[in-house]
Amino acid sequence: MADPSQSLAELPRDGLPGLEPDRTITDWGRSERLTALADGTVLAFLYHYWLRVAVEGVENVPASGGALLVANRAGQLPLDAAMIVRAVREEQRRPRVVHVASAQTYADLPGLGMAITKLGIVSSHPANLHRLLFDERELVLTFPEGETASWKSLRWRYLLQRFDRVPFVEAALRARVPIVPVAVLGGEEAMPSLGAIARLAARAGLPVTTGLPLPAKVRIRFLEPVPTGDLPGEPWLDRGLVEELGEQVRALLQENLFELLARRRSVWLG
Repeated sequence: MADPSQSLAELPRDGLPGLEPDRTITDWGRSERLTALADGTVLAFLYHYWLRVAVEGVENVPASGGALLVANRAGQLPLDAAMIVRAVREEQRRPRVVHVASAQTYADLPGLGMAITKLGIVSSHPANLHRLLFDERELVLTFPEGETASWKSLRWRYLLQRFDRVPFVEAALRARVPIVPVAVLGGEEAMPSLGAIARLAARAGLPVTTGLPLPAKVRIRFLEPVPTGDLPGEPWLDRGLVEELGEQVRALLQENLFELLARRRSVWLG
């Protein structure tokens, strides 16, 4: 039995609960072991064979330094986020980790809250965004349409919701990092919202969709970065500028979604 007078740092690893010698956990709670397992099995199958993800413009994602990836919400569950994360890691010349920022919390749901943290999802609190973008110079993915976008019916698919809040713009301006818009097509058919049932479930904070993603062809287009580092003074305090920049990013996403839709001949074949 360990000496009660010993500090926690002095205790042997095998005496600490829940620790494994070969496990690597980041400061954000991301488990390298769990993410590698998920990436090499389920996500690899979905990415290559089920959704057959096609990627354009991945070279627009900076090979180094912080950057904020801003995507449209495509589907009930965060399958779109998983595919974007894998696209950056697999298609880019220099693979990089992408942290997914989410305003929605699943912490109260048994097991799920811990699982998504271990898979790399972090709270979209401004302090978290600034630390990741400015201090750690990492890539962060966010969905500024918010939760309501995931509950819209197929009738309204790919019509972007209003960016009611634009903390992502403020975060990018504070950190002086570029914003990379990311247009995702196919996610809303792969993980559709089930109409009125979904709206009722939304009140309870629970997703209602198909259990297994439908095999829709998914396309991911990374657009050219919108620079923020050359603005003088403290631009994040200029509310008009923040709103204008947020609307610019939204317009770019909407334009590219319409273009991708016009080019698509089949939901399932692309």
